[in-house]
Amino acid sequence: MLGLQNEREWQAFCDTVLAQPALANDPRFNANFKRVEHRAALRELIVQAFATLDLDAVMQRLDRAQIANARVNDMQGVWDHPQLKARQRWRQVQTSAGSVPSLLPPATSNAFSPRMDPVPALGEHTEQLLAELGLPAERIAHLRAAGAI
Repeated sequence: MLGLQNEREWQAFCDTVLAQPALANDPRFNANFKRVEHRAALRELIVQAFATLDLDAVMQRLDRAQIANARVNDMQGVWDHPQLKARQRWRQVQTSAGSVPSLLPPATSNAFSPRMDPVPALGEHTEQLLAELGLPAERIAHLRAAGAI
C-alpha cells in the first residue's frame, strides 16, 4: 500500500524513491486527480521501479525522501520484532492447546504488573459469569440441559 500526502511528497517520491524526476511533471500525473485518473499506468511504473529493489531499499529511499513509511509485519515478523524482544514484551500464556506467546498490554506502570492468566477453555467460566450477571441457578441449569451453554 502506498499513499502520498501532498505535492512535496509526490516530487520527492519521483526524484528520490523512483529515481525518475521527470515523472513528477508528466501531464498524466502532475496533479493528484490526474494520478487517480491514471492509477493503472502509474501503478505499472511504480511496480517496474520497485522490481529490482528489496523492501529495505525502498524504505531507505522513502526515508531519504522524508516520506513517512512503516513496515507491515506478518505474524512471524511480529514475533521476531527486535524492539518487542528488547523491551521484553512477550510472555508465555497457557491454553488448553499448550503454551503460546502473548504480548503484554501496550501500557505499562511501575505500580502494578499486568495479569497474564491462562486462556480459559471454551465455556470454562460460563456458569460463573451467568450467575454474576444475576441468572438464577435453575435458569443456568435449564440452559445447560437445553445445550445452549
